[in-house]
Amino acid sequence: MIRLSTKAIASVAAGVTLAGAGVTTALAYGGTSEAAASPQAQSAPAKVAQQAPAQAEKRVQSGAQDRMLLSVKKGNDPKKQAKAPALPTGVSTATSFWDPSTASGKPMAYETIASPYWPLGTKVKVTYNGKSEIGIVEDFGPAEWAVAQHNPPALIDLSEKMMKHLTGTASNSITVKFQVLELGKGPVYRHSGTGYATATGAAQATGKA
Repeated sequence: MIRLSTKAIASVAAGVTLAGAGVTTALAYGGTSEAAASPQAQSAPAKVAQQAPAQAEKRVQSGAQDRMLLSVKKGNDPKKQAKAPALPTGVSTATSFWDPSTASGKPMAYETIASPYWPLGTKVKVTYNGKSEIGIVEDFGPAEWAVAQHNPPALIDLSEKMMKHLTGTASNSITVKFQVLELGKGPVYRHSGTGYATATGAAQATGKA
């Protein structure tokens, strides 16, 4: 058995007393001390919490870069997306007509136009002497013989009301500029014939009417 002297026991008791006093003082001032305030004394969870936002941001940036590289490898680079083909434009002879019924089943109207090469529902801007009108293909025509007898070919039949607005005469034959604004989703009457390349835009690509 180890025996401690009275002096040693007194020293130990004094140390315990001082340590207790330090703890009491730290609690009195919000529970902080030099050791607790020092960077070395910070807990591991606190450090992780500080580092988490930066690590999350790096993961997001890395994921975006990976998706971009994958898209480029597949040939889907958004910076190199293919452009939609241009809609047909050109010059045509425009004749006029008025029928009680149309191929689309809709009643004849001011904006009704006909064409053998554009699908029903196609929107076309027609310009003559600075005046422009927008027509909708609701019927088929002119006939092949009528298309071919004009120069340029007669690709468009305007309603008599539209023709009268543009020229002052309901029954007429004029040279107009046309611009297809939107292709319809209906059926097409003919897929070949005089002026087909001009009407469909093939002439723009090949230089042949």
